[in-house]
Amino acid sequence: MSETPLSGPGSAEQPDFDEMTRDIAEVPAVEVIVTVAVNLMSAAAVKLGLTEEGDKYKDLDEARKLVTALAGLLDASATEISSFHAAPLRDGLKSLQLAFREASIVPDDPGQGPGEKYTGPVYG
Repeated sequence: MSETPLSGPGSAEQPDFDEMTRDIAEVPAVEVIVTVAVNLMSAAAVKLGLTEEGDKYKDLDEARKLVTALAGLLDASATEISSFHAAPLRDGLKSLQLAFREASIVPDDPGQGPGEKYTGPVYG
């Protein structure tokens, strides 16, 4: 029996795109938005050095991009997701924005920090 490069021992099989499409079709939009937001929050926390590894993965330039993307997502989806979902995400965003300000050697002016064009100035 011959093996193709995608089906041999130790290789990954091709994904079943029909099954993946059916799976994603069953997920409510709110769940997708919240999942993406949580992933952005987690990645930003790592880039801010807020994990057990601390400064090992700290990169404020990358953190700025992730926090800004999170703020944009939450701003754009505010009317689409309930306050039940939005409130804890906004709290997490504010915590990340404050952590960014604290981690910066030269803090941004109020209103100029990551995501603040969507949220307004963030104060401790």
